[in-house]
Amino acid sequence: MTGPAYGIAMRNFTRFPELPDAPALVDYGVRMEELGFESLWVWDHILLGTDPHFPIIDSLTLLTAVAARTKTIKIGTGVLVLPLRNPVVLAKQLASMDLLSNGRLMLGAAVGWYKREFDAIGIAHDRRGKIMDRNLDIIKRLWTEDSVTGEWDELSLRKAVMFPKPVQRPHPPILIGGYVDAVLKRVAKRGDGWLTYFYTPEGYNEAWAKISAFAEEEGRDPASLYSLNQLPIYIGPREVGLPKMNEWLNSEWDLSKGSLSTFDSAIVGTPAECAEQIARHIETGVKKIVFVPWRYEKEQIDLLAHEVLPLLRK
Repeated sequence: MTGPAYGIAMRNFTRFPELPDAPALVDYGVRMEELGFESLWVWDHILLGTDPHFPIIDSLTLLTAVAARTKTIKIGTGVLVLPLRNPVVLAKQLASMDLLSNGRLMLGAAVGWYKREFDAIGIAHDRRGKIMDRNLDIIKRLWTEDSVTGEWDELSLRKAVMFPKPVQRPHPPILIGGYVDAVLKRVAKRGDGWLTYFYTPEGYNEAWAKISAFAEEEGRDPASLYSLNQLPIYIGPREVGLPKMNEWLNSEWDLSKGSLSTFDSAIVGTPAECAEQIARHIETGVKKIVFVPWRYEKEQIDLLAHEVLPLLRK
């Protein structure tokens, strides 16, 4: 069995008063390509938090800047809050990104959860699932059809023509994030795959079994669907790393209530111990693992690239 591809997350959000450094983030993306990571993933919000709040660089703008400075590394959103965007404008923006990157875009998308953010933008929070399905339909049609006519809520497309099309055919892969059964059914029916974060191998297997069953109900082969798990990692002695990782995860991250995401998914230990823990994820059949290095420290990233990944590639 071929092992998964290995990607890495970037820190485009911080905890105030610290602010993200936009030029440094672009340099980080260039460096991740040099280190051999297969893909680079950003987080997405427009507004997040009040006290503390979390400053964030726009995900699509940042990925476009990285794409302009790189040649091979894939660029992905993990995840884009899709209902917050006008689908026609977004279809044009994403197609342009795929063209600028020569077919390196991967779209991770989800319905979102932060009501304050939806209210500020004027999108109905309680309709976000229906808006997500609507937007996916419009985007995919604009990407694949020569002319699109249809009525969706307030959106009226009359022989709408969107060219140039994305480089990737039929379109860039769309990975849908989330954990409730309605979302897992959306993956099976409308998506090219599923992405999640902070799932243990056991949690991943439980959710993937549901997706596989839903896919078969839709007449789709589960093996044709893509899968991605984002995992925090600290490389170093466990007795040192576990307290550090727990402090970081509890101060800067939250977990969706009801999901199988857990801080217990963190990979912690020497390079050999980390490789052993990651091997359990590889056994699930996941097709991509995206690492979230502890505090995005350069030393941690270098250890991951030079000490852990070579063990996995053996």
